[in-house]
Amino acid sequence: QVQVVESGGGLVQAGGSLRLSCATSGRTGSRNSMGWFRQAPGQEREFVAAVSWSGGDIYYADSVKGRFIISRDDIKNTVYLQMNSLKPEDTAVYYCAAQVYNGGSVYYTRSYDYWGQGTQVTVSS
Repeated sequence: QVQVVESGGGLVQAGGSLRLSCATSGRTGSRNSMGWFRQAPGQEREFVAAVSWSGGDIYYADSVKGRFIISRDDIKNTVYLQMNSLKPEDTAVYYCAAQVYNGGSVYYTRSYDYWGQGTQVTVSS
C-alpha cells in the first residue's frame, strides 16, 4: 500500500502565499505521477497540477498557471505545491494523489490509485 499525507493548509489573505506538502510512503517504486486536486463544498473535484516522477513532466490547470508551482523532493518522497497570489476562488480542500498502478491522463481523478485526506486552504478577501 501507499500512504499519502498532505499538510501546509491554512488561512491566508488574498494575494498571499502558502506551500502545501505531500509526503508519500510505502510501495511507491512503480509510481508514475503525483497530482494535486482541489474540491470546494458542493463542487466537483478539479485538477490543479501534476508531475511525472520519472520524466519530470509538469502539468498545470489553466486557472493556476503563473501562480502555482509544483515541485518534488526525490529523497523525501515529497511533492510540494507553492501557491502564490492566492484568490478567494482558490478556497478548497486540496488533495494529493499518487498514480502507481493505473495509467491514464494526470488530469482525471480516475487515473490515480491513492489519495490523501486533504488539507484545507481558505483565502479571505
